[in-house]
Amino acid sequence: MPNRCPFWKDYDSIGGSISYCDLAAFNKPVNPAFLAQIGCTPEKRKECLGTMELNIGTGAVPEPPAPPVVCDPPPIVAKNAVGLAEKKAATNSPALQLLALLAGAYIAMGAVLSTVVTNDLAAYIGDGLSRLVGGATFSLGLVLVIMGGAELFTGNNLMVTGLLDKKVTLKQVLNNWGWVYLFNFIGSILIAILFLYSGIWKANDCSIAIKAINTASAKASLPWGEAFVRGIFCNWLVCMAVWLSLAGKDAISKILGIMLPVTAFVAIGLEHSIANMYFIPMGIFLKNQAVLQPLLASGVSQSLNWSGFILNNLIPVTIGNMVGGILFVAIIYWNAYLRPSIQKLAGTADTK
Repeated sequence: MPNRCPFWKDYDSIGGSISYCDLAAFNKPVNPAFLAQIGCTPEKRKECLGTMELNIGTGAVPEPPAPPVVCDPPPIVAKNAVGLAEKKAATNSPALQLLALLAGAYIAMGAVLSTVVTNDLAAYIGDGLSRLVGGATFSLGLVLVIMGGAELFTGNNLMVTGLLDKKVTLKQVLNNWGWVYLFNFIGSILIAILFLYSGIWKANDCSIAIKAINTASAKASLPWGEAFVRGIFCNWLVCMAVWLSLAGKDAISKILGIMLPVTAFVAIGLEHSIANMYFIPMGIFLKNQAVLQPLLASGVSQSLNWSGFILNNLIPVTIGNMVGGILFVAIIYWNAYLRPSIQKLAGTADTK
């Protein structure tokens, strides 16, 4: 053979000349760049294969491995979201309640970590970077929810894709949302109670407790309209985190897809209803602790109570979260990729 490859081997045997490709025969790993370097082009591989088949009746030559698929394209993600909605709609109690309780607890754990890590961090690296670190640590919660498997109300707003695609019913969606919202609350309160009795908030001269109270006070004192808009903005990003996790094909890509939007919403200062089920009750639990009274500023919000939590924050933030997740992610992406008229156009384009 002219211009023979250094990996091409042949020898004489009793039955005649035998030729083979050393790379293929011994299953050596190859990559496209290496094959190009040794001149193993598609034409050359065809020529070598013909020689092998002529001499020994069969043969194999290495083919460049297919590039790894690290994420699905958006149209596939939209279909994945519909499939996920079907699975969630089919999840019945008590599994649904247990998974929702876990999700509330996981989000609260992320909130605990964020509070502990950033309790005095701004004094060293400034407010902006402290927010960024707080967001990155808070993302633990959604990573645990998605990678561990749990039911989170805000992420489940994406079930509307299944509703629009007529794969799930409105009754199924509302049943899921109702139970998940309730048990997210129970899981969040459980972590708040555990954190209260753990005494961890006393560390660093009670700076952790002061950070928790100030965070809760700021959230409880937000005007209703601001809480609503921050809720929209927040769950737009949270549902995008879930959306990106559906695109990822491996654990690392899924985790990165989750962390980036979650870090953004926390750093910006947006409002997440399930996270606030921990943040504000935690502040309420701590504000009356005797050891903290000399340390508390007189400006602790008068709205930092149960009625203020529910009326001034939880209601507007929940409504805003639903608008953000349903309208700006579920409805828009379904219309962009899955609406029958869009799919018909795509099918027509594919046939041309």
